[in-house]
Amino acid sequence: MQTVVLRSGAGLEARLAAVSGVTVRPVGSSLPAALRATRGAGLVHAHEGRAVHAAYLRKVLSGVPYVITRRVNHAPKSGWFTRRVYRRADAIAGLSQAVRRTLAAYDRRLKVRVIPSAAGRLRRNPDNVRRLRARFAGRFLVGHVGALDQSTKGQLTLIRAARALRDVRPDIVVVLVGEGRDEAMLRREAEGLDNVYFAGFTADVGDWLAAFDLFAFPSLQEGLGSVLLDALDFGLPIVASDVGGIPDIIVHGENGVLVPPADPAALKDAILALHSDSARRHALGRAAREDAGRFTPERMVAAYLDLYRSAAPGLLGSLKGSAG
Repeated sequence: MQTVVLRSGAGLEARLAAVSGVTVRPVGSSLPAALRATRGAGLVHAHEGRAVHAAYLRKVLSGVPYVITRRVNHAPKSGWFTRRVYRRADAIAGLSQAVRRTLAAYDRRLKVRVIPSAAGRLRRNPDNVRRLRARFAGRFLVGHVGALDQSTKGQLTLIRAARALRDVRPDIVVVLVGEGRDEAMLRREAEGLDNVYFAGFTADVGDWLAAFDLFAFPSLQEGLGSVLLDALDFGLPIVASDVGGIPDIIVHGENGVLVPPADPAALKDAILALHSDSARRHALGRAAREDAGRFTPERMVAAYLDLYRSAAPGLLGSLKGSAG
């Protein structure tokens, strides 16, 4: 039996309600509330924030082992308590080699296993995909999916590339799928551009991915860039920033193109090159779809079962290394 402890009101709470074999324990934002919710656990898996502190305290109080997954590519807080929390973890996973290197620099005693995320196997509605394509008939769609957060996702770079593209290839349209704290600022930056479209938040991300001709990911920092796994799964040619964990996914010239971050000219040139070379574009798309096989839910689950087994061999020694 699995129990998920999460913050009250989170969207994940509703999504997990119908999942069999999972008990959901919503809690407030306080550390004591999270700690109480871990009572009776045989193993705690924490995902950053206060969760790692609650996991550590549960071990101190009850001897329960815990594992940490680190998703972001910056060091944890430098205070003695947080350092102790990471040192006392029974196992640590990082989403990418970049995350592993950051944790190694933070504390060389930490042993970190790289376990990337998995593609979401997003569904697509063929009728809706056709409607989206018809809405942009005759246009080449450069798509982006992500929270509208300039400090991490770098969408200003893409909008400025779109401004330069408008004068040379007006048929290229940049579509931004998502919402976030910087939406108003980004809309102001795109004011007057008829080749930038804000799609807003949608649950039908798979339909947009199926409608795109190319995927652009101009991030300034990334632990991994999990949406790239979905872009691979949809066989999209990808242009992405060469930062953080992105090179774990995108191999330059093989399944995509890497460009320097915060460089609109380089992003524009990479988009133009793929727009004008359909053979290369399709070759990258085929390689992307093949590489998606490295990031399946089954492989991720098997890796975490191995991690759990190493952290709590007495509890999980009988588990098989599979997604079953």
